[in-house]
Amino acid sequence: MSEKAKAAAELISKNLSLKYDAAIILGSGLSHLADQINIIATIAYSEIPGFPESTVPGHEGKLVAGILAGKTILALKGRFHYYEGYTMQEVVFPIRVLHHLGINTLILSNAAGGTNPEFRIGDIMLIRDHINLMGTNPLIGKNDETLGPRFPDMSQVYDPGLLQAAREVAIGSHISLKEGIYAAVTGPVYETPAEYRYIRILGADAVGMSTVPEAIAARHLGMRLMALSVITDLGVEGKIQKITHEEVLTAAAASEPFITTIIKGVLKGNS
Repeated sequence: MSEKAKAAAELISKNLSLKYDAAIILGSGLSHLADQINIIATIAYSEIPGFPESTVPGHEGKLVAGILAGKTILALKGRFHYYEGYTMQEVVFPIRVLHHLGINTLILSNAAGGTNPEFRIGDIMLIRDHINLMGTNPLIGKNDETLGPRFPDMSQVYDPGLLQAAREVAIGSHISLKEGIYAAVTGPVYETPAEYRYIRILGADAVGMSTVPEAIAARHLGMRLMALSVITDLGVEGKIQKITHEEVLTAAAASEPFITTIIKGVLKGNS
């Protein structure tokens, strides 16, 4: 898989000979952030060797290179999920490609269900830690020591400097920014009321079907990492309602301008 990631990075480099400051993975309903980018080039995932096909509505399957907040970035419009039938190695394949492109700073975004009773739909949560409830891990198997250690430390997955920068941008922009713990499950079903209670008892403030495998792979590679969730539905007793993917996309899109402001501010201050 590492050789495939190198080959994909080489193809991207041939088409886009750039030095990147950061990469952003855009979650469900958040792809319009890319509209803020001064685009240099766009590459479809289908043109990159080894990239799986993005099959979920709201995930366009495009790699966008350009300038955002004065920084040269790569934005991934769509990610791959374990529930799509991909292996964990395939899910985190883009992270390893980014590493081979020399990218050391990664920003993740996602749509999530809120389990914290103080949260409301449309809130933005800065992820300060996570719980892996997916029953698997992208690092299972033979370890490639050129990528990272066999037993990587996970005591500080999310970079303190980037988290503090996000807080300061939110305060300066008068954006209400929540903080909390994100739990990852496999999906593709939304949680039952009992599962929401279970996840809350474990200490999670939000739950979703992505991000954690990418975060684990990024830390294994020594990347600096920040992640943001848009709370698109509530898994709080007495507030649980039927939810559709279309409603998730709509709720995420409504909060996208605020996430965009935070990400642009963090990038601007990231050296």
